[in-house]
Amino acid sequence: MIEPEPSESDYLRQLELAARDVVHAAQDEGWQTYGPDPDEATSLHRAVNELARHIRRMHFDGDGCVEDRPLQHLGGAALIAPSTDPAQQANYLAGCDRLGVEAREEGWALWYTWDEKARAHTMVTTAVDTTRALLQSWAAGHDLHPAQPLRAQIAAVVRGWPGPVILSPSHANKIGLTGR
Repeated sequence: MIEPEPSESDYLRQLELAARDVVHAAQDEGWQTYGPDPDEATSLHRAVNELARHIRRMHFDGDGCVEDRPLQHLGGAALIAPSTDPAQQANYLAGCDRLGVEAREEGWALWYTWDEKARAHTMVTTAVDTTRALLQSWAAGHDLHPAQPLRAQIAAVVRGWPGPVILSPSHANKIGLTGR
């Protein structure tokens, strides 16, 4: 039986896994580096090191690698979700009210960005899974930004950055909050 053609994202994920195998083999041989290439590095070593530098981040739906949409530069992001704890649930409901959206079982993703006049805005989106993966990437120090959300994913746009915020690595660096 002939296997079906992989989807574009499955194909790209397969290439990424193969690339990681190459990088791990080079690490096992003791010559792979994420830093500058040593003077004695061969062209193969340089190519594998460059490959390693580009695959150091995880990929997820909405990461902008496959989508045919421009990236949405974010200053930060957050997730708000319902809770079984009464105090946290009250905070969630108050947050939804302040953002002008109905409470949802899945919660909301808050994307902190700016308009064309550099005024801070919060996009309230349904892109919860994308945001969860984005926050994990930021926690690992990878400064990436997601594809712009589809119109259907945006429930509200609110002036300012209300509520909790986890800064993107680039914005934290820009305002001097890198901790270094």
